Amino acid sequence: MFWPIHLSCLLALLPLLGVVALTNTNDFVALKALMSNWDNLPPNWDGADPCGSGWDGITCTNDRVESITLASINLSGQLASDIEKLSELQILDLSYNKGITGELPSSIGNLNNLTSLIVVGCGFTGQIPPSIGSLQKLVYLSLNLNNFIGEIPASIGNIPNLFWLDLADNRLTGSIPISKGSTPGLNMLVATKHFHFGGNLLSGDIPPQLFTTELTLKHLLLENNQFTGEIPTTLGLVRTLEVIRLDRNLLSGAVPDNLNNLSSVQTLHMENNKLTGPLPNLTSMDSLNYVDLSNNSFEATDFPLWFTSLQFLTSLIMENTHIRGELPVSLFSLSQLQTVVLRKNQINGTLTIGSDRNNQLKLIDLQNNFIDAFPTSDDYSSVEIILVGNPICEEGITEDYCTISHDRSNDTYTSPKQNCTPLQCSKDQIPSPTCQCAYPYSGTLTFRAPSFSNYGNKSVYESLEQALMISFKSHNQPVDSVSLSSPVKDSVGYLKLDLEIFPYSQLYFNWTGIERIGFMLSNQTFKPPHEFGPFVFHGNAYQYFAGYTAGSRKSSISMGVIIGAALGAFVLLLLLLVAGVYAFRQKKIAKSASKRSDPFGSWDPNTDSGGVPQLKGGRSFTFEEIKKFTNNFSTSNEIGSGGYGKVYRGTLVNGQLVAIKRAQQGSTQGALEFKTEIELLSRVHHKNVVALVGFCFDKGEQMLVYEYITNGTLKDSLTGKTGIRLDWSRRLRIALETGRGVHYLHEQANPPIIHRDIKSNNILLDDRLNAKVADFGLSKCKPMSEQDKSHVTTNVKGTMGYLDPEYYMTQQLTEKSDVYSFGVVMLELLTSMAPIVKGKYVVREVKEALDKSKNLYNLEPILDPIVASNMAPGSVEKFVEMALRCVEESGSSRPSMSEVVKGIEKIMDVAGLNPSNESASTSENYEGTSKGSKDPYANESLLSYSGSESK
Repeated sequence: MFWPIHLSCLLALLPLLGVVALTNTNDFVALKALMSNWDNLPPNWDGADPCGSGWDGITCTNDRVESITLASINLSGQLASDIEKLSELQILDLSYNKGITGELPSSIGNLNNLTSLIVVGCGFTGQIPPSIGSLQKLVYLSLNLNNFIGEIPASIGNIPNLFWLDLADNRLTGSIPISKGSTPGLNMLVATKHFHFGGNLLSGDIPPQLFTTELTLKHLLLENNQFTGEIPTTLGLVRTLEVIRLDRNLLSGAVPDNLNNLSSVQTLHMENNKLTGPLPNLTSMDSLNYVDLSNNSFEATDFPLWFTSLQFLTSLIMENTHIRGELPVSLFSLSQLQTVVLRKNQINGTLTIGSDRNNQLKLIDLQNNFIDAFPTSDDYSSVEIILVGNPICEEGITEDYCTISHDRSNDTYTSPKQNCTPLQCSKDQIPSPTCQCAYPYSGTLTFRAPSFSNYGNKSVYESLEQALMISFKSHNQPVDSVSLSSPVKDSVGYLKLDLEIFPYSQLYFNWTGIERIGFMLSNQTFKPPHEFGPFVFHGNAYQYFAGYTAGSRKSSISMGVIIGAALGAFVLLLLLLVAGVYAFRQKKIAKSASKRSDPFGSWDPNTDSGGVPQLKGGRSFTFEEIKKFTNNFSTSNEIGSGGYGKVYRGTLVNGQLVAIKRAQQGSTQGALEFKTEIELLSRVHHKNVVALVGFCFDKGEQMLVYEYITNGTLKDSLTGKTGIRLDWSRRLRIALETGRGVHYLHEQANPPIIHRDIKSNNILLDDRLNAKVADFGLSKCKPMSEQDKSHVTTNVKGTMGYLDPEYYMTQQLTEKSDVYSFGVVMLELLTSMAPIVKGKYVVREVKEALDKSKNLYNLEPILDPIVASNMAPGSVEKFVEMALRCVEESGSSRPSMSEVVKGIEKIMDVAGLNPSNESASTSENYEGTSKGSKDPYANESLLSYSGSESK
């Protein structure tokens, strides 16, 4: 019965397809429906096989459409309800196509596999369909910069894994929905990190139920709405918050005292409300960079001295807040202060700035106060001081500070040319920073809560340009250079920058290039430097596609019809052959599915790889999936190599960046270590340990897939390769976080794990410089039968310089072996010296120089100058003592990792740092800007499983 059944199916499909198509029938029909509703399509949208012929913006796995990314290509029309037929669709991005109008069809709620719905900067109207709440796999929901009206659907609260919720800049009304009984609400979104609701017409109270201790929110953006009532006290429960914007609403009442508990907040906006009561005390917000409480009705108060304790404050904006009295000179010596705006208050007496002000201070605006004296013996030419409207600026006074020189909110900047001779470009072409004439892709970057206010600082824009280029290159985008220009602060306090992106080695971008770059910016793949905070990109339609002229799409469609008609004549002759291919394919799919259900079905325990691995997590990927993630293992994605094999950068379907470690083809070397690492990583789950995403054991391949860590190794930062300048407070925190990771392995993992290769090359720093312990290829578990023993007898493996001498001599491995290695890392943090350099061993060097009777124990000549310049008194000495305890010759004399962690916590207390602040701002812990960090996986030590000294 097999042949007749499938022959009849093919005959039934023949009139519909016209040709034999490889793309799934329903998917093809859905795409044809979309085509019929859209104009200005990519010219290669033709024929009956979108997956096989590679339609621009369409990504498939086998015959199923998994993503549609069509950003900035000037699409127009409406989104057809037939979109629901794309049942395997995971990503839909139509951003920056203003011509896409009409309502978002409710049928979109039937896309059960959708993870990203992104339509930034389109022209959608009507209400947001409640059916969106049925998208249980949704991670990114960006509907901002449209014309949506009505209320926020309460059903969005049903989406369990939603990470990003951006509804800003629409015309939404009503209140924020909260769950009641069986009715869902946004308070159920405990996994969501971003609530971006600014620029709407939302009203009513901010519901207290929205905030709980379970909420993991980082950004709360409610600015420029019509919210009334008081700020709920429950907001103080969300300790993960980093950015709060409540400004430009109608909020009243006193600011809750417990907001002071939010020690991770970096940017705080509450200006332009009707707040009353005492000025809030923000003493414990020790990560605070930018605070604006202007234009509220707070009780009159003397200038709060606690402002001078906010060591990372860049911007103090307190216009019209009833502050009185003299300003303390200590305010102007805050090391990162850039802007002080205290207009329309009651500040009086003498303005004393002092000679020890920091060189970042650029603006002191004290207009319309009561200042009657200002000593000018010091040189204040580098800072603009405005005292217009004070008694000191009586009529006839012509001092510079009695005039307003310019509007600092509109500082100019344009990316400079890179030591090249600018060309005379033809019409419409623009010279790039590398002096190449081209047609760039352009748009506007809008930063909704930057943590700085000196918009004339060129270095901060240079860091943004650098970060953009690093991101484009890491994702293999065809970008030559970027240009930023025209920074401006708009009426809502957003920083806007014009962005131009230039194509690599050609005049134009092609369709795929624009779609991929647009998707990178719309789905937040690009992470700007921390100073810039949350952003949105609004791309312009690209008009200059290579080789595209008006009418080309029509010609290609006509050709498609001709080709289809010609091929149709052969279909009947090929039916039997197709049926046979279909049967073979079905058998192959069934076999592949069976293999996927048992990823270790071909594991050979007779080799030196040991028995079948026992895993407790981690996804099994097929070889074909890995090929797709790495663009067929392209050399441009290769980011490292070693004795074990190569490491590739990969991008999963959901946009997650991963590192893929691939063993050498046909080699059995490292099979046991491969098994060891996937077993161990599948068991460990700690934020200071690199996480396993998955693995591949398919077609003779051994590959590990783990999280991609952006800022490289600790070693690279200490040696200056990344350009990240780690100050003493950040080094302490890195030591603490690394210690916590190792302590977890020793005492909380089940079974306990001895890492056996703790070193600065195996400590990675993420985008917030949090430390993560990596590389478990040499690690040893303590079997249940040996957990009562004090050691594990094993061959010596590790890295010279970090290797425990007792373990080296006795071959008896204990947790104290990791403690010794950790002690060496502590000495590296102090000195930035490699463990062994030209015969000098850092442990011996420190011990020989040590003299506790002298300042800094006589170690200043070998300390890193960064440590010596900004350490808290007593903290370095305590750190040295702990490090030397860790590197005692006898393991029994060394502390446990639990004791080490507690010791570092006490040292941080001595240094005035909060060891429990585990989401600390990067700005409070390191100085400088990355020069373009060396890829963290381009280091052989992360790849090699060898136990030789070369590791």
